[in-house]
Amino acid sequence: MIITRSPLRLPLGGGGTDLASYYEDHEGFLIAAAIDKYVYITVHHTFARELIVKYSKLEHVDEIEQLQHPIVREALKLVDIKSLSLEITSMADIPAGTGLGSSGSFTTALLKALHCHCKNLVHPDELAQQACEIEINRLHEPIGKQDQYIAAFGGITCFKFLKDGRVEASPLQISPETLHDLEDNLMIFFTGYSRSASSILKDQNDRSKSKDPVMISNLHYVKDLGLRTRQAFESGKLGDFAALMNEHWEYKRKRSSGISNEKIDEWYELAMGNGALGGKLIGAGGGGFLMFYSENKTKLRHALTQAGMREVRFRFDFEGTKVIAS
Repeated sequence: MIITRSPLRLPLGGGGTDLASYYEDHEGFLIAAAIDKYVYITVHHTFARELIVKYSKLEHVDEIEQLQHPIVREALKLVDIKSLSLEITSMADIPAGTGLGSSGSFTTALLKALHCHCKNLVHPDELAQQACEIEINRLHEPIGKQDQYIAAFGGITCFKFLKDGRVEASPLQISPETLHDLEDNLMIFFTGYSRSASSILKDQNDRSKSKDPVMISNLHYVKDLGLRTRQAFESGKLGDFAALMNEHWEYKRKRSSGISNEKIDEWYELAMGNGALGGKLIGAGGGGFLMFYSENKTKLRHALTQAGMREVRFRFDFEGTKVIAS
């Protein structure tokens, strides 16, 4: 049996500039952090000639084309799996649709497991490219590239999205002390809402494609926030990072009416009045997790848990997508 895991992620600055509708004209930049919450894939060779795929549903099929799960179907075809005597199972620490990039993590973990099954060595960059090929080019999801790349690479990583489609990845140059303070003082809380990012991202994508000046200007500003966030990290000024999170959140809310709602705004204001120095909603919006930076974690934790939110504690992951058993 082969078991792989792929980390979920937190966007730290510049999110939204990783869509082709933006970076093909302007180049994109963002910073993301992988965390120790994972999607797991198991691949097991069976005696019967059939494909068994277990996720929220259970599929038994005789041919790859019969699979209903689009990512599994396309991954099997991309890796050119010949054997149909396989059982594939997925599990996750956090539910899908919560803004932590689970789809990209699922795809990279699945590809890593299939390559291991075929005895293929695959570099993180190639793994991320293949995951993007499946989700963006073959399945036409209106999403960006950050989830696949940060899942494959791990760490706290800066990504530059070039006009020709290439992605340059480099580790954030952050001191050990600043890294420890960041890890200790970042907190995430589940809103209780799961949602699909597709409709919000489709709106952003369509407006970018049509050269909507308001959307393009917004994304220019968000990219600049990402660059300023890198500068804040590398100079050890986490207070500046917290202020930039607030600024990012205000600009992000202007992209679409579906990004926030009355309850999310209420929780955000509660957090800012109880120890949070900065925060934002993770992912495309509409639900998922709120992330805050606080140097008074006890006060913030008490206020938000009393308000019905659930904290998920985490550490950073520096390994990326990997095989943990084979």
